[in-house]
Amino acid sequence: MIGTTITQFLIEEQKRFPSATGDLTSVINDIVTACKTIAAAMRYGAIADDEILGIAGTENVQGEEQKNLDIIANRLFLKCTESGGHIAAMASEEMESIYQMSAEDPKGRYLLLYDPVDGSSNLDENATFGTIFSILKRPDGATGQPDVAEFLQPGVQQICAGYAIYGPSCMVVITMGNGVNGFTLDPLVGEFVLTHPGISIKPTSTRLYANIGWAHEWSDGLRGYIRDRMNCTGEFKGVYADLRWSRCMVADVHRVLMSGGVYVSTANKKLRSENHIGVTRVLYEVNPLALIVEQAGGTAVSWGRRSLEEEVNNLHQRGPVIMGSSADVEIFIEKYH
Repeated sequence: MIGTTITQFLIEEQKRFPSATGDLTSVINDIVTACKTIAAAMRYGAIADDEILGIAGTENVQGEEQKNLDIIANRLFLKCTESGGHIAAMASEEMESIYQMSAEDPKGRYLLLYDPVDGSSNLDENATFGTIFSILKRPDGATGQPDVAEFLQPGVQQICAGYAIYGPSCMVVITMGNGVNGFTLDPLVGEFVLTHPGISIKPTSTRLYANIGWAHEWSDGLRGYIRDRMNCTGEFKGVYADLRWSRCMVADVHRVLMSGGVYVSTANKKLRSENHIGVTRVLYEVNPLALIVEQAGGTAVSWGRRSLEEEVNNLHQRGPVIMGSSADVEIFIEKYH
C-alpha cells in the first residue's frame, strides 16, 4: 500500500492555516511535476538520443558550458509552472533575466527561482545531479509585471525551498518553514511518497565536503580549519576527518542532511578576477539550501554571518557559504574565521 504522497502531505499542511488559498500547494505540485519530468528525461533520454546528456555548444549567463539537459530542464520547468496562474514571474540560473508570465494571464503572488540542473558536469559520468528551487512572495502592494528588484530578497524571506536529487532513487526534499521532509519517487505509481519525515542534521560529524583543488585560494582561517580537520589537530585533535566532494552541491548537502557534516564553498581566482565574490549562486543555491539546513537544525554562514540574512544585489550574485552540522560550523566561526 502506498504511503503518504507529497500532495496529501501538502494538503494536510495547508489545513494548519485556515486562511490558506491552496495557491502555494499548487505551485509546489507544479514544481514536483517538473522534477518528475526531468527525472524521466535523464533516465530515458540518453537511450532515445545519445546527445541529450552532451555539450549543447552554448554558454549560460554564468559563462559556463551548457549541457543539453540544462536547456531541456529549464524549458520543462517553464512549461510545468507557467500556466497555473499562481506565479507572477520566474528566474533561473540558465536565463539572464527574469521570465515574465503573459500580460494577459492572471498574476499570481509568488516568485519562483530555480537551478534546473545542479551538477550538470556529472551527467556524462553517470553521477548524481539535482534541481534546486526557492519560492518568494511578491512584496506587499506589488502589482503589474514584476521587476528584478522583487527577486532580490534575503533568504530569510523564502516561504518554501527544496531540491530534487536524481540518484539511485529520485527524491524531493522540501521545507515550508516547519521542518524538513523527504519524499522518494515510487516509479510504479509515479508518486513521491513520504520516506524521510522530520529530517534532522547531526550536530557534529567527521564528514567534510570541500573542493580541495581551490585550497590555494582559501583564507588563512578556512585553510587552518580544513588542515586541522584533516590532520586531527587543533580544535579537532583526535577526531578523524572524512573528506568528500561530488561536484554537485545538492548531492553533498543531501549527504549532510542524511549523515551530518560540513559543506564548504568559497571564492576562487577566476571568479574573483571577474568581480565575483564566491562560487555558489546566492538566490539559486545558497539561500534555498541554507533554509533547508537551518530547518533541519544545522547552521549556514557566509562571511561568518548567517547566510539567510545576507543582502542580495544581483540576480546572479555569487557568494561563499559554509553549512551543515551546527557544532562543527560554530567551531569555524569562533576559532577560525
